[in-house]
Amino acid sequence: MPKIEIYTTALCPYCASAKALLDRKGVAYEETDVTFDPEKRKDVMKRSGQRTVPQIWIGGTHVGGCDDLYALDAQGKLDPMLKAAS
Repeated sequence: MPKIEIYTTALCPYCASAKALLDRKGVAYEETDVTFDPEKRKDVMKRSGQRTVPQIWIGGTHVGGCDDLYALDAQGKLDPMLKAAS
């Protein structure tokens, strides 16, 4: 299982923003695009309990979506999570 996972759809500005933050942090992540895959979309909805993308897991912990990721960063909690996951 990858250390950092992000489920996205095409043309989603929140997905792009979340990936941009992870890119700025210099971390590798596995992206799963669920745009044209209803089964994967169902899987991520079941796994996260959410109907929106992006959905992000760091080190097996579901952190939520884009706003949640940026909130963790603003609170100084994202970098330690990323370091522990790498």
